[in-house]
Amino acid sequence: MFAHTKRLQYTVRVSQPNPGLANLMLEQFGGPQGELAAACRYFTQALSEDDPGRKDMLFDIATEELSHLEVIGNIVVMLNKGAKGRLAEGVDQEGELYRKITGAGNDSHITQVLYGAGAPLTNSAGVPWTAAYIDTIGEPTADLRSNIAAEARAKIVYERLINLTDDPGVKEALGFLMTREIAHQKSFEKALYTIAPNFPPGKMPGDPRFTSVYFNMSQGGADMLGPWNDGPEWQRVDERDAQVVVDGGDGSASVQVQQDDADQLDRMATRTMSDTSVDPVTGAEMGMAPEGDAAAKAPLA
Repeated sequence: MFAHTKRLQYTVRVSQPNPGLANLMLEQFGGPQGELAAACRYFTQALSEDDPGRKDMLFDIATEELSHLEVIGNIVVMLNKGAKGRLAEGVDQEGELYRKITGAGNDSHITQVLYGAGAPLTNSAGVPWTAAYIDTIGEPTADLRSNIAAEARAKIVYERLINLTDDPGVKEALGFLMTREIAHQKSFEKALYTIAPNFPPGKMPGDPRFTSVYFNMSQGGADMLGPWNDGPEWQRVDERDAQVVVDGGDGSASVQVQQDDADQLDRMATRTMSDTSVDPVTGAEMGMAPEGDAAAKAPLA
């Protein structure tokens, strides 16, 4: 059950309208790193979560993300206030109105005209929100890692938006939203570490022959070494010949099929076999031949 409180979680104070900035803010409203994507991601995870502690945490954070959606949506609407009335009432001449909403590199005219200077569920490029942004897999050790990364990406976007405005009220509200990404990231990380073991994700262990092997497949210059690819925990494989057929097989692909299927495959292979004894003239070659050589390059019968 959800109940709406009319007061925002954080007060929105916008000094003056700025449609271009409003358009950029949509990235956190209907974009892949935005608040709706986060709310849906954590809500769907909570529904299927069997651990009562993680379930409660996911519902809490999902609900807070909806409140953040309300905050960022209000910022967008306030920044668009100046253009909304002018667009609706047509108080300016057409050319002047177009100049105002497209001037100084402002590319917000699409969202303003199509959505009435509101807060549409699109990103800053006008791409509609999609459930494809939700990457839940249904395994807590994988989903929590994805959540941590999602909060980190959202924080970076908020940092970039803060750097784009000198409006103190907008900066303050965005700073709050950015800070809450840190708190959520910390909650998800602590929840992950309460699962032991939590690596590798899932239930099945890896094949011990390959879990600590590093294949050095990018060669041709100096190799940069670090704890991610070198040291006592790693078996480095630099030789090209040792990087193929690592399972000891013959490196081919095979399948067992029924005899009738095998017969049909043999017939098809025979029918489509290449005749390497001929050298047919192609249309490309005919077009490249000097004028007068067409007879010499006539296609084979």
